[in-house]
Amino acid sequence: MSQIVGLCGSLRQHSFNRKLLHEAVRLLGTCSFQELSLDLPLYNGDLETDGRPDVVEALASEIKKADGVIVVSPEYNKAISGVLKNALDWVSRVPGGAWKDKPVAVMTAAGGRTGGETAQYTVRACLTPFGPRLLTSPIVCVANAPDEFDADGRLISERYLQAVQTLMGNLRAEIERS
Repeated sequence: MSQIVGLCGSLRQHSFNRKLLHEAVRLLGTCSFQELSLDLPLYNGDLETDGRPDVVEALASEIKKADGVIVVSPEYNKAISGVLKNALDWVSRVPGGAWKDKPVAVMTAAGGRTGGETAQYTVRACLTPFGPRLLTSPIVCVANAPDEFDADGRLISERYLQAVQTLMGNLRAEIERS
């Protein structure tokens, strides 16, 4: 059974991106899933003097152990959330290359008409130096996110459902290639 971890760039419990993450896992099918906490201290090199915080080491360890990763991000002012960027910065400081050759699917959801497209490209740019196997298609940017989820947090648009299902199929295929 595949070990999948998810990173959600929003700390809000009922954020659209968290809903998107859980919908993706549902569409992925049978797997062991864990959403990792990004509630970390702000990156500060002085905190590394006595070693990185335990929560950072644990985050990097879980990413490294996973068979695949799903990253979702809101778009704040045409960029990724500070929460996600901070987590990526911290994980980059942990030796051992947690992201190296890791299959990674990236998605965004936002209230605007582009669905977080700029944030998605920024997430991809931030991940690229770490050497993951980023899935390049389909690009999933859920636009007008408040109107795209039902009361149970499920996607209601057939177009988005199909795109997420295809992306998760590609993630599963990439994991099986490993």
